Amino acid sequence: MAEDKSNTEVKHPQAPPPFVEVECRSSGKILRFSSGTEAGFAVNLINKRLHNKNDSGGIENITLASHIEAVKEGEEEPVSFGPNSVLVKYGPDWKLRTVVHSYGDSMSCDKGVHFEPTRVRKVSAKGLADSHSTRSEPQSPISLVYVGKILLTFVLMFMFGAVITMFLENLPRLILYINSSV
Repeated sequence: MAEDKSNTEVKHPQAPPPFVEVECRSSGKILRFSSGTEAGFAVNLINKRLHNKNDSGGIENITLASHIEAVKEGEEEPVSFGPNSVLVKYGPDWKLRTVVHSYGDSMSCDKGVHFEPTRVRKVSAKGLADSHSTRSEPQSPISLVYVGKILLTFVLMFMFGAVITMFLENLPRLILYINSSV
């Protein structure tokens, strides 16, 4: 009856933490994301935080992250995460970090594809108020041509309805005329 408790205990492997840490190379901060987060979401959130952090007056240049990669010292090639890839940490020596490029750098692939890193030029509300910009107002989706097309469509619909009504009203006479001539 009395079994040894040490024999009944099951040793569970240590569960991975419920989050992954990503080092933002633009800000130098480490951001935490829950396990199962997609890399595209993480990059968008990091870029949004960088954009909001630089909410100072005047014009600012912000270097945004293009993607996330896992790196390990001694490894030649990092593991890059695509936008729909789930962020995972491969082990204790692996670190996740954002990839940014300085303004003059550009990446080019062997197949002739040329990629320029994203830069955001930011102007504060004060800067817009002081400058004499010729910024055009967004056009309304309802224009005079649009209203004209709608009115023409209604006129054509009513004309088509009138023709059908006249045809249906005269249909019995047409049937009598065809029957009497046969």
